[in-house]
Amino acid sequence: MKKPIAQVVLETAHPWCKLALMTATHSPASEPGRFSALMVYVLYLLSIPSFAVFALIGVIWALVARDGAGPLARSHLEDQVRVWFVAFWWGVALVLLALIGGVLTLVLIGFPILWIAGIIAFIVMLWFTIKALLGMLALLDNRPR
Repeated sequence: MKKPIAQVVLETAHPWCKLALMTATHSPASEPGRFSALMVYVLYLLSIPSFAVFALIGVIWALVARDGAGPLARSHLEDQVRVWFVAFWWGVALVLLALIGGVLTLVLIGFPILWIAGIIAFIVMLWFTIKALLGMLALLDNRPR
């Protein structure tokens, strides 16, 4: 039986070359799901100018792509889903707080509540953006999340 050429090259190569060949053939850059994880990070970063429409598309993409992803990409995709849900529930709570603040503006106590809701919303938006940027850098550096 004839051996595959890659196996012959690997058997006859110098030990340093074997390491290089094994690393090149099992590169995380070709891992399934890596492109999807990168695109979700890009969508997350573009979500602020799109008023979170791209973030919604990104989380749907992450949910669909995580089943067939490799271990590195899967850790990023699961973290992206988790980050989106944390930001979503903070957004729901802040909308409720803003509605309460809006009603309470009739007695002037609502203005500080609206101000606090706005500051917390800015912090959540900043946290979401920083998590997406740091996650993208970790993915490009082949580190799991």
